[in-house]
Amino acid sequence: MDNLNEIEARLWAYIDGFSEAQEAAEIQRLIEENAVWRARYHELLEVHSLIAASELEQPSLRFTMNVMDQIAKFQIAPATKAYINKKIIWGIALFFITTIVGFLVYGFSQMDWSKAGDSKTSFGFDLNKLDYSEMFKNNFVNVFMMLNVVLGLMLLDRYLSNRRKNFMKQAR
Repeated sequence: MDNLNEIEARLWAYIDGFSEAQEAAEIQRLIEENAVWRARYHELLEVHSLIAASELEQPSLRFTMNVMDQIAKFQIAPATKAYINKKIIWGIALFFITTIVGFLVYGFSQMDWSKAGDSKTSFGFDLNKLDYSEMFKNNFVNVFMMLNVVLGLMLLDRYLSNRRKNFMKQAR
């Protein structure tokens, strides 16, 4: 006994007239001899006739405009600025600032300050003798610091552009 999906596919090709003459003759023989094929053929033939008899509804010519008019009746949501909580933004900024300060403290703690203290300057240190290479000898620290600096500059840019927009609104 053939698979039902295969039977159905072959019968649809037969009903739609896509099967070749030899295939059509074989399917005709199977319909006459096999009860499963015959029952399935009559079911598919009925579905085919129902599809052919029914007319599909066509949308009106103004369908798109009607939909857009209905959407326009509703108030459009405000910009995402209303959705963003300023406390979250300040929390993220505080995290990055704390991280940058933490890395700077870590870097300065890794430096050899005894070399800078030999000089007789007004505050006791000669910063030109200080070895900064100890601070940035780890590639991970360098990449992380650069990423934090870029993100911090982006945050500063956004803050300043928002201040400028607010100033321009007040000037009007």
